[in-house]
Amino acid sequence: MAAEAGEVTLGKEALDDGRRGALPIDPDRDTGEPPEIRRDPRRHRAAQRSILLVIGCAGAVGALARYAVALLLPTPAGHFPWSTFWINITGSLVIGVVLVLLAERFPRARIARPLVVTGFLGAYTTFSTYMVDADLLFRGHDITTGVVYALSSLIAGAAAVFAGIVFARFVIRLDHRLNEQLS
Repeated sequence: MAAEAGEVTLGKEALDDGRRGALPIDPDRDTGEPPEIRRDPRRHRAAQRSILLVIGCAGAVGALARYAVALLLPTPAGHFPWSTFWINITGSLVIGVVLVLLAERFPRARIARPLVVTGFLGAYTTFSTYMVDADLLFRGHDITTGVVYALSSLIAGAAAVFAGIVFARFVIRLDHRLNEQLS
């Protein structure tokens, strides 16, 4: 069976459904392109390379942004790691906003999600530093601070994503209302 629209044929590995190994470039995006264009393997290889390049470059910028924030908000040993906390919370908020805007307002922006969310925000936010900071607090016998940090980071991160989603949907509704009034 031929690869489905938006998929890249990778080789002879068989999938459970009997198709040759095919992986989508971006499985939840329908670009509206004709199937014969979407199925061109040369186009997909080029698209994958460009997406990886975009992710890598944006990731480098995101990591530098995280480093800059960490320099601006240094954390003394045994204290609440505010820099990592604010990095992850602001990143979570922006992820909520950007994902909704890309999915609902700009669905054909193929490079935007890998660029902004996977690349920049993926490197800007940092689960590994969050875990290292919590571990350092626990190893330094700052159990209360470690628990407060670990739990508040998770709760505030989830709340920030939710707030970003709500805000983006509000902006989209407001934009629709303004467009209806103007037309």
